[in-house]
Amino acid sequence: MTALHSLSAAQAAQWRPGLGQPALHAEVFAPAGDGAGAALALAFAQDHLRDALRDPAADTPDERSWLWVQDKAAIRLSGRPYRPGLPRELRHRLVHVSAASPEDALFAIEEGLRCRDLAFVIGEIAGNPRSLDFTASRRLSLAVERHGVPLWLIRTQAGRDLGSARMRWQAKSARSSLPQRNPRAPGEPAWHAELFRARNHPPGEWILRHEGGALKACPPHPVDLVHQPGDRSLATG
Repeated sequence: MTALHSLSAAQAAQWRPGLGQPALHAEVFAPAGDGAGAALALAFAQDHLRDALRDPAADTPDERSWLWVQDKAAIRLSGRPYRPGLPRELRHRLVHVSAASPEDALFAIEEGLRCRDLAFVIGEIAGNPRSLDFTASRRLSLAVERHGVPLWLIRTQAGRDLGSARMRWQAKSARSSLPQRNPRAPGEPAWHAELFRARNHPPGEWILRHEGGALKACPPHPVDLVHQPGDRSLATG
C-alpha cells in the first residue's frame, strides 16, 4: 500500500485508517471509563464493512455475526457491551464471550479468528498481562492473515509494549462537531488518535470523526480535546 507521505494532497485528504486493508490486526490503547477504545474499535469495524460493500464481488451486505471477547479485568474497568447502545446494524449479530483470564481471552480471540463465519473480532484485555507478549501478538497476526478475519484489540489501561499489530493506536475522546440541525443534540463520535506504529503508514496524530457512517481523519487541534469524559452511547449508526 502506498505510504501516506507519498500521496497527493487530494489522496491524503481522503485517507482514513484501514482504507484498502481487507484483513487487519490493529490495537487501540485507551483509558478506561469513557468507552473511547471500544467506540473507536467499533468505528474501525464499521468502516471496514462499509468498504467491503464497495467490492464488486460483494453483491449482498455482510450479515455475519461478530465476536467481542473481554477478560475479567476489562469487564471490571469498562463493563459489558450494552446491546441497545451498539450500532443498529451490529446489535443482533453480537456474540459476546466473557473470559476469566487474559489467557482464556487470547484463546477465544484466536479461535474466533479461525472462524470465517465471523465478520470480525473485537478483543478487550486490560493492562499488560504476561501472556500477551510478542509471541502471542504474532500468533494473532498470523491468524488474521491466514483466515482473513480482521481483529481490533482494545488495550484498556495498558502501557505500550511490544506487539505485531499492523496498526497501533493511542486514543482518547475528542470534542464532537456541533450538529447542524440541533446544536443541543449529541454530536458524532470523535477521537484524538495517535498512530504510533504502522507497517505502511508514517506515525501521526489525527482527530478521527465518525460522520455519515464513515471515518474521517482531520488534523488535531487543541480545542477538540476533551478533558472530562461523559456518558455517551456507543451507537454510531
